[in-house]
Amino acid sequence: MTTTLEHTAVAEESQGGGLARYQNAGTAVAGGVLFAFLFWLIARKTMDPTGEAFNDQVTTILGCGWIIGFWFGIGAFNGPMRWLLGRDHSRADDLYYAGHNQGRARYWKYTTDHKVVGVQYIIVTMGLLGVGGLLAMAIRTELIMPGNHFVNQQVYNAFISLHGMIMILALIVAIAGPWANFVMPIMIGARDMAFPRLNALSLWTLVSAASLLVAVAAVGGLTMGWVVLAPITDQNGVGMDLFALTIVVFAVSSTVGGVNVVCTILTMRTKGMTLERVPIFVWGAITTSALALYAFPFFFLVEVLQLLDRNVATSFFVSGGGGTGWLQANLFWLMGHPEVYVILTPAVAACFEIAAVMARKPVFSYRTAVAAMVGLSGLSILVWAHHMFTSGWAPTLGGPFMVTTEIISIPTGLFFLVLIGTLWRGHIWMKLPTIWMFGFIANFIIGGITGIYLSDIPIDNQLHGTMFVTAHFHYIFVGSVLFGAVAALAFWFPKVTGRFLDEFLGRISFWLVFIGVQVTFLAMFASGLKGMPRRVSSYSVIFDHTNLITTIGAYIIMSGMLVLLGAIIKSWGHGEPSGPNPWHANSLEWMVPTPPPLENFDVMPVITEDPYNFREEMVRS
Repeated sequence: MTTTLEHTAVAEESQGGGLARYQNAGTAVAGGVLFAFLFWLIARKTMDPTGEAFNDQVTTILGCGWIIGFWFGIGAFNGPMRWLLGRDHSRADDLYYAGHNQGRARYWKYTTDHKVVGVQYIIVTMGLLGVGGLLAMAIRTELIMPGNHFVNQQVYNAFISLHGMIMILALIVAIAGPWANFVMPIMIGARDMAFPRLNALSLWTLVSAASLLVAVAAVGGLTMGWVVLAPITDQNGVGMDLFALTIVVFAVSSTVGGVNVVCTILTMRTKGMTLERVPIFVWGAITTSALALYAFPFFFLVEVLQLLDRNVATSFFVSGGGGTGWLQANLFWLMGHPEVYVILTPAVAACFEIAAVMARKPVFSYRTAVAAMVGLSGLSILVWAHHMFTSGWAPTLGGPFMVTTEIISIPTGLFFLVLIGTLWRGHIWMKLPTIWMFGFIANFIIGGITGIYLSDIPIDNQLHGTMFVTAHFHYIFVGSVLFGAVAALAFWFPKVTGRFLDEFLGRISFWLVFIGVQVTFLAMFASGLKGMPRRVSSYSVIFDHTNLITTIGAYIIMSGMLVLLGAIIKSWGHGEPSGPNPWHANSLEWMVPTPPPLENFDVMPVITEDPYNFREEMVRS
C-alpha cells in the first residue's frame, strides 16, 4: 500500500513544476539577500585585511552574490540543473512553467508564457518610472529657488546619477518590453517566443539588475552623473562597483531578449506572413533588437573594464598606468547614441499601428516606414562623437560627425511623413490612444528641431553642458517616448485585460502631462539659453524665475502621472469591458479571444493580405 507521502509525490509529479512550485519573487529576494550576505562574509574574511565592511572587491563580490542568489531563488537554474541530471521537462512541467491555471500568482514567478512576461514588463516599467520620477521631483525641489538646501551637493549628485540611469532603463523596456512580448508573437501568428525560458530569464535578470541599481543609494550613491566617465569614476566610492555590475547584468538581459525577438520574427511567422505583410510594429521590434545587440555590448565592455580597474589594479582608464579616459568616452558613446533609437523606435512603431487603426487607413508608404527604421538604426551608429564636440578629442573629425548627425534627421523626417500621410484625410477616431499619439507627434517635433541646432559645432560649443541640452533630450524621452508608451498602453490595454483604460481619467492625465511638459522644458530651454549649466544644485539668481517655472511644471507632470496610475489600477479590475477587438483592427492579436489562450491559436492562421486593408464598410461603421 502506498503511503500518503507517496501519493503526494505522485500528485505533484503529475501537476509538474517540481522545485518551481515553491519559487517566486519572494524566494528570489530571499535567495539574493542570503547569497549576498554569504559572499560578503567570505570576501570580507579573505579579501579585506583592513577590516572595513566594504571595499571594491568585497562590494563587487557581494553584488555577484545577489545576482546568483536571485537567479537561484526565482528558478532560473532549474532547467539547466534538470538537464545536467538527465531529466528533461515533461508536458506537465511545461504547462506549469507557462503559468497554466495559476491565476495571478503566475505574474510573480519565472513564467515562460510570453503574455505573462509582457504583463510583468508593464509592472517593472511602472516601478522603474515611479522610482525615477520620485528622484526627478527631489531634483526639481532642490532647484526650485537659488541657494535652496533640500539636500546637500553629494546627495544631489547621487540623485542626478540614479535618476538618469533608472529612467534610461525604464524607457528602454517601456514599449519593447511589454508589447514585443505580449502582442508581437501573436501578430506574426506564433504560439510563443522562440526561446520561452530565455524570455523569462531576460525579464528576471532585468529585475535583479534594477534592484542592484537602487541599492547603489545605500552604499553612498554615485557623484559624477549617469554617464560615469573615467577617470572621475576612480574618485567614487563602492557605489560605482554596484553600478558597473548593474550594467553588466542589464547587458545580459538585453542580449538574451534581443536574440529571442530576432529569432522569433525570422523563424516563427505563420504561413503567408511574409516580411512585407508583418505589422509595422514587428519591424520596430526587430530593428530595435538588432540595434541593441550592436550597441549594449559597448556599455558591457566599459563596465567590465571599470570593474577590472577598480578591483584588480588594471589601468585601462588610468593614465598613470598607460590607459586613457578617451577609451571609456568613445566606448560609452558608441552605446549612448544608438541607445536613444533603441528607446525611440518602438514608440514610433506603436504610433504607426495606432495611426492606421484609428484613421481607418493603411500605413502611408509602408516601405518608407521600414526604410526609415533601418536607415535610422544604421546612421545612429555613425554619430557617437557629436557628444564630444567640445571635449577636444579628434577635432578634425568634427566635420564628418556633424554631417552624419544632420543626415540622421532625414529618416526621422520620414517617420513624420508616414505618420502625417497615414492620418491625412482619415476617419480619425479620437480615442485615448489617438490623443496620446498626437502628443507624441507635437513633442517630438520640438525635440527633433532643437536636436538639429545641437548637431552644429558652433552652436553646440555655446549650448553644450547647459540646461538647453537637458531640455532637448527630455523632450525626446519624456515628451515623446513616454507619450508613445502611454499611447501603446491605452491601445493594447483591452487585449491584456479585456477592459478599456479609463477614458476620462486618461484624458485628464494627458492634459496635465502635456501642459506640464511644455511648462517644464520650455522654461528649461530658456535657462539654457541664458547659460545655466547642467548638474548643479545651486545657481545664480538670474536663473531663478525659469527654474521656479520648471519646477512647477515638473509637479504638474507628476500630478498627471499619478492620475494615469489611478486610471490603470481602476481600469484593470473594474474598467468598461472592451470585447476582443474594440478598435476593429485587422492584425492577428485582435483576432484571438481576450484574454488570449495559452498557445494563442487553436488552428494556425494563414495570411493572404497585409493587416491594413480597412474596407469601406468598416470605415463607415
